[in-house]
Amino acid sequence: MAMFGAVGTLGSLTASGARGIMHADSNLNLAAMANQSEDTGVLTSHVLHKSAAKALKSAANRQKQQDDSIVYCTRNGSEITKRAITSISMFQKRQPPGSIDVWWLYDDGGLTILLPYILSTRSSWSDCKLRIFALANRQQEMELEERNMANLLSKFRIDYSSLHMVQDITAEPKPESQQLFDSLLNGFRESEREDDDDECYVSDTEMATLHEKSNRQMRLRELLQEHSSEANLIIMSLPMPRKGTVSAPLYMAWLEVLTRDMPPFLLVRGNQTSVLTFYS
Repeated sequence: MAMFGAVGTLGSLTASGARGIMHADSNLNLAAMANQSEDTGVLTSHVLHKSAAKALKSAANRQKQQDDSIVYCTRNGSEITKRAITSISMFQKRQPPGSIDVWWLYDDGGLTILLPYILSTRSSWSDCKLRIFALANRQQEMELEERNMANLLSKFRIDYSSLHMVQDITAEPKPESQQLFDSLLNGFRESEREDDDDECYVSDTEMATLHEKSNRQMRLRELLQEHSSEANLIIMSLPMPRKGTVSAPLYMAWLEVLTRDMPPFLLVRGNQTSVLTFYS
């Protein structure tokens, strides 16, 4: 289930010491924010983890099929599955123990961080840990950037359970991710056009020009599957290209790639007004 939200107002961090975070439609830049944080490491058995994950996925698929087979009828005769009813009402009850995963990808004034933090303080979400993910600019400086980010969150008084600096965002996406992306654009490619409405088609030139950005969304999907597939809620910075640079079908394909078959998903973007203040 996916929820798209362009919520509230966001903006540049104007407090002193936060100018190192710059929006460039890419990663957070934390080079100017060096300070302390703790290094943690977790050693797990890959074999046991893989086996347990496979068993959980199989059980979830069986439950999904069972819920889809149970059908209720509304007053006007329309049919609705048990899974759909559960999805509609899931935020009306207390959340089970789990996590709220925050993917803070851009300098957005802090709303992408503030919203989940406020949510985590509510009683219905009190059993959910706040996990924060950010993209590392350089693999060689990942440890430094993690310390910078931890220091920044401390200044903002954001209470979180874990911080992960994610790398390899520029790697080539897997074939299955590319196949999903291509399938979303079926019928919208320039070679398949049946009328003269340019806004409803993706040209070959546009595909070539935005190839790296498309790959980025596919890689983000793979990272989401790796780290956040079991989260109670995912909150992520909404990818927002400059006006007129991307067609509607391509942009919607990006959003679909990010959110398809994911946990409940909230995409956040605003108009660059800072919502966080430093503690001094």
